[in-house]
Amino acid sequence: MAPNGLETVFLDSNLHSPERRLIELRIEHADLNALIDRLGQETPVDELMVRRLKKRRLGLRDQISRLELLLDPKEPA
Repeated sequence: MAPNGLETVFLDSNLHSPERRLIELRIEHADLNALIDRLGQETPVDELMVRRLKKRRLGLRDQISRLELLLDPKEPA
């Protein structure tokens, strides 16, 4: 059965919700952690690649923090 217009709008908005984006960012951050750990065990270590991945991971951590504050502010609005 095909979704009606209302269901389609709900599903589409759910796919782009801040909560879903937060989950995606956390997954990407965990994937980067695992990749950085694996690269650190290789010989020789590609230091430039590791630095770039760590910089990307830090950027993801910042995005995660901002979204967490947006979704659950510490102070009452």
